[in-house]
Amino acid sequence: MQFEPPLRPATLIRRYKRFLADIILEDGSEVTAHVANPGAMTGLKDEGRRIWVQPATNPARKLKYSWIMEDLGNETMTGVDTSLPNKIVGEALRSGEVNALAAYSEIIAEQKYGENSRIDFLLRENGLPDAYVEVKSVTFSRTQKLAEFPDSATERGTKHLRELAQVAKAGQRAVMFYLIQRNDCSSFEIAADIDAAYSDAFKDARKAGVEVLVYDCELKPSHINLGQPIAYG
Repeated sequence: MQFEPPLRPATLIRRYKRFLADIILEDGSEVTAHVANPGAMTGLKDEGRRIWVQPATNPARKLKYSWIMEDLGNETMTGVDTSLPNKIVGEALRSGEVNALAAYSEIIAEQKYGENSRIDFLLRENGLPDAYVEVKSVTFSRTQKLAEFPDSATERGTKHLRELAQVAKAGQRAVMFYLIQRNDCSSFEIAADIDAAYSDAFKDARKAGVEVLVYDCELKPSHINLGQPIAYG
């Protein structure tokens, strides 16, 4: 996924009220940027961090920049925008890059299912069971090379797992797709100490037949693309 308009470098001052961050642009001006990330963003909020923001294309928009990516040092990049994984995975599904799901030709985004929920992607193909794919953005890492999810308690995420378990029990394919928006992690785990309910729901979902796919990303200020699969379970 190419960034258009191009990202601009900036320096982080602080992130606050979940969806706001004060930043300094290259020209020295201080502005407030939108942060499309409702999570705790643990380890990603340090003052002085080099970040990349995208200018808004809508002149009427109040916040003129969105925080997209961060440089953690030692050539480690991470994406912070949780709206991007659906776009990245959607592009990869349509181009057949996800081997486990490459047999499906019909890909429908934001399909209603469960109890007042929408699945990120519903995949269909004649002769195959429908595949329900839920995408989660992963940016949390406490241990070198290990990515974890979630970084804060998520009732919504737990609800999704329970609904996917029902899909699997009904004979359809149910897939949890964890996209690691970092380039320094080669393994993945559920952070049970942060959200025990999510961990329990994850275990139940696995027992019910929910599949788990984990991929990393190729991250550069010019683009974010689907990377390589990471073995799990």
